[in-house]
Amino acid sequence: MTKEKEIKICQNCRNSFVIEPEDFNFYEKINVPAPTWCPECRMIRRMMFRNSRAFYLTKVEGENKPAFSYFHAGSRFKIYSSSLWWSDSWDGLEYGKEYDFNAPFFKQFQKLNEVVPFFANYNVASVNSEYCGNVYDLKNCYLLFNSGYSKDCLYGTDIINSEFCVDASNIMDCVFSAELSDCIKCSQSFFARNCKECIDVFFSENLTDCHDCFNCVNLRHKHYCIFNQQYSKDSYFDALRDFNLGSYASFLKIKSEVANLRQKYIFKYFHGSHNNSVRGDYLDYSKNCRMCFMSHNLEDSAYSQFVLFGKSHDSYDITIALGDLSYEIMGAGGYKSKFIWDSASKDLKGGGGALELTYCMRCMDCSYIFGCVGLRNKQYCILNKQYSKEEYEELVPRIIDHMNKMPYIDKKGRVYKYGEFFPPELSPFSYNETIAQEYFPLTKEQAIEQGYRWKDPEPRNYQITTTPDNLPDHIKDVPDSITQEIIGCVHEEKCNEQCTQAFKIIPDELQFYRKMNLPLPRLCPNCRHYQRLKQRNPLKLWHRSCECAGKTSSQPPAAGNQGVARYANTVAHFHGNDPCLNEFETSYSPERPEIVYCEQCYNAEVA
Repeated sequence: MTKEKEIKICQNCRNSFVIEPEDFNFYEKINVPAPTWCPECRMIRRMMFRNSRAFYLTKVEGENKPAFSYFHAGSRFKIYSSSLWWSDSWDGLEYGKEYDFNAPFFKQFQKLNEVVPFFANYNVASVNSEYCGNVYDLKNCYLLFNSGYSKDCLYGTDIINSEFCVDASNIMDCVFSAELSDCIKCSQSFFARNCKECIDVFFSENLTDCHDCFNCVNLRHKHYCIFNQQYSKDSYFDALRDFNLGSYASFLKIKSEVANLRQKYIFKYFHGSHNNSVRGDYLDYSKNCRMCFMSHNLEDSAYSQFVLFGKSHDSYDITIALGDLSYEIMGAGGYKSKFIWDSASKDLKGGGGALELTYCMRCMDCSYIFGCVGLRNKQYCILNKQYSKEEYEELVPRIIDHMNKMPYIDKKGRVYKYGEFFPPELSPFSYNETIAQEYFPLTKEQAIEQGYRWKDPEPRNYQITTTPDNLPDHIKDVPDSITQEIIGCVHEEKCNEQCTQAFKIIPDELQFYRKMNLPLPRLCPNCRHYQRLKQRNPLKLWHRSCECAGKTSSQPPAAGNQGVARYANTVAHFHGNDPCLNEFETSYSPERPEIVYCEQCYNAEVA
């Protein structure tokens, strides 16, 4: 019999959250108890196990030179080079332990985790892309993270199947572009976001099937437009030359004009297309999903984020993962798997699945293992100790019962029985090294108060040779010698964005800027990444009503935004001259200035 929904108090943030009947159905299907942490706290807890951009040059075993690693030199863990870790010269079963029913499971797991080697960095099947992290099948790429199947790309995150792109976040099938966010199938496009199937668009947002558009919003199937105004082909290119795009001063002016233009237009409550019955944001080609974000090809799932590398379905609480009947997995590929991190198949194109893994880290091409670390091609193991199938199936239920009777309790008093993801104390990373800091930023004091570790910046062993003010304004005036300079970042680490204080322009990057007539950046790659993040809505939803009042948008469009002008509708809507009564959940908070319309009203104006 289906259970009714329940309201619970999160044992982490102490806020209430709802467990829906369909949630209980899923938990029963995979035989786990209902969670004791709310969806947001569960998401943040998983994020604390993902070091996305805090990489170091670290001496590791098996290498004569420092390796590009997500572990700093003072790490307490044993770090192998990637080639050594994937080799047959060692076996994770060497570290196997007998299960101790006199100690909490997570204490035993942590001891095992501290002795089994970590790989320096997950970078598989890549060519000439050694300075990239958490990536698969790259060629000639530099400082790409959480990316795959791409080549000749620089400085990006979540770059999938793209070529010759610089400074981008969450793009797929894009080429010869720069500073894109959340774009699909775009070519020669720059400083654009939420665009699909566009060519030669600049400083634009929410465009579909457009080409040769400059500083435009909400266009469909248009070309030769500037500030949403139609131009002839010749007059468009004449005007484009006047904008002097290779100049950094012109770039700053255009950015200001873009911000002003946004205030004049409406925004659909949701980002994404080709979906059916979804609730969340930034979703494409997905179906029957609740509270999911930043994902493609996701079905029958809930509370998941960044599912980008393939098709996933019937899974809950998966982050940067592939899941099929899986629950609480991070940076992993799982089939009927629960509570796993960095565990999958080495060949992601082969399905990416780890079969029936439970509480495992860094286990590749394994099945039917529990509480294991760093195994490859193994079955029926517990704490890295080999068992027969019969022994394994008899021992696992006893361990689960023991986890419930003798739970792990962290230093903040949070209780971890069977059914909880790994405690944050077991993460090898500090809070500000992980993507949790990107999406839910804390100060050092806040992180420590919540029981999380904090990593202070490493000493800087370089001398800045030129400041941003001394850079040539126009790309045509930049000399080849710029690649020898160490350029100071404008932020000078006066931000909470993992600023590196300085950066270099590499030769391939300079060639790209010249070819595309783009000015040199003035921010380091990390700060540029954070600027793109600020353009994206948060991973949260608010219940709101459509702001279409009939002939115009409502006034004021949001609390505290009385200075924003009304938007005048261009056609009659289904509700006539009366206010639209549609309600929805959206990632646009009520305090934001954007005018937010429901899908019906938005499509009437834009589609």
